[in-house]
Amino acid sequence: MEKILLLGDEAIAQAAMDAGLSGVYAYPGTPSTEITEYIQNSVTAREKGIFSDWCTNEKTALEAALGMSYAGKRALSCMKHVGLNVAADCFMNAAISGIHGGLIVVVADDPSMHSSQNEQDSRIYGDFAMLPILEPANQQEAYDMVYDGFGLSEKIGYPILVRITTRLAHSRTGITTRPPKDENQLSYPIEGRMRFTLLPALARIRYKKLLDAQKYMLEESEISVYNQYFDSPDTQLGIITAGIAFNYLSEFFPDGFGCPVLKIGQYPLPVKQIEMIAGQCDTLLILEDGYPVIESQLKGLLGKGLKIRGRLDGTLPRAGELNPDMVGKALGKESKTYFSIPEILVKRPPMLCQGCGHRDLFEALNEAVKTYETPKVFGDIGCYTLGALPPFLAIDSCIDMGAAITMAKGASDAGVHPSIGVIGDSTFAHSGMTGLLDCVNANSHLTIIILDNETTGMTGGQNSSCTGRIESICAGIGVAKEHIRVIIPLKKNHDEMVKTICEEIEYHGVSVIIARRECIQTIKRNRK
Repeated sequence: MEKILLLGDEAIAQAAMDAGLSGVYAYPGTPSTEITEYIQNSVTAREKGIFSDWCTNEKTALEAALGMSYAGKRALSCMKHVGLNVAADCFMNAAISGIHGGLIVVVADDPSMHSSQNEQDSRIYGDFAMLPILEPANQQEAYDMVYDGFGLSEKIGYPILVRITTRLAHSRTGITTRPPKDENQLSYPIEGRMRFTLLPALARIRYKKLLDAQKYMLEESEISVYNQYFDSPDTQLGIITAGIAFNYLSEFFPDGFGCPVLKIGQYPLPVKQIEMIAGQCDTLLILEDGYPVIESQLKGLLGKGLKIRGRLDGTLPRAGELNPDMVGKALGKESKTYFSIPEILVKRPPMLCQGCGHRDLFEALNEAVKTYETPKVFGDIGCYTLGALPPFLAIDSCIDMGAAITMAKGASDAGVHPSIGVIGDSTFAHSGMTGLLDCVNANSHLTIIILDNETTGMTGGQNSSCTGRIESICAGIGVAKEHIRVIIPLKKNHDEMVKTICEEIEYHGVSVIIARRECIQTIKRNRK
């Protein structure tokens, strides 16, 4: 055992390695990226042969982790909250098949949308799939929950969802580690082929087993060390809190809580402890970072006789990240303002790096479409989405991974011309290839621009799955080779880029323009 200073993400990674991890599967997405990077950079992980390559997307990542679990090994799959949407097909069905080797799915939620297009709460998915959820309040708990979570997963026979948020993922504290465990030996499910083959007749049997397992999951939650009850003689107000919200609450009670408090760290909700605090208190205040998940479930568990305060009744804001000031206000305590931001300061929005090739591409694209009355450019998830902001104002949409291509197709089907999709190389590999196949099958009249900076730029420069393969992928999908054009986005090539874009806009079919130039940030790092 030793004490080391770690981010929440790094604590999770260290715990997984100490617990006998055999493989981590992930797609980079803030605020979860550092989990996999920590393992990739670990000398111990390399010596043990822990698998840690990036996957094409979250769906392939979780499926690979489930395959490692099938072989009896312990596997970790990491993603941000919107990544779970991509992996949801496997996630929901893994709850039916169950697991063999321990499987933990870590999902990093992003309340207040610091780097995301929504702030969905992954606890909803855990409840939807009827799987146990672990929600740490601090980095030490994140370590302990993952270290013990593999054993819990193997004990009950199902995946475990570990839910963290941005603030915990990206803050740092000292962690006390625990003794490393050996990896599991290779083994297979004793049920043979029937266990993981979800034909309807077999799936119905497995679903019944999942329903039967709910009572065991609840029993584990009722005795969990992560669900703690703090009693108090003053029972006018009771507080139920979860995750990092427990830390915010603790700041206001340095000498002990002045009312009953139930801290939730493991789900399903511990019904006996909830009934205990509800029976003692006149009013319950619910503190949770994200959706009112606990608050909504309490209204069903406790009925209408008890006053419940939280996000649903306006005591706390319905949207955005929870913070200590909000908690203090809900408790009726004054919040101290230590400094104010002078009015003279103007918020500075994010911007593309100086020297970024995307800048030169957007300038050429804007000139190429300026003669059209209603050109529409559909964007995607990546740093190039900043092309929607001044000075470029070049992008009309950004919805989800891969939507640039399919939205451009739908608009083209509706009669929009020109209809252009702008997508990054990593995002194209993640979710764009299938949309391009739809375009080829329909012979859609559109132009797809793939911004190939040869990395996954927005999340720090991880490897891109299709580097060096984009032309062959597009040709294999069926795009005519003469309409797979490569340009180099540099100011000196401006006129040539404009000419190429104009030519492909007027081609009546599917055309792909690959704007290839290495990310300016990875160039800097490589030079160092």
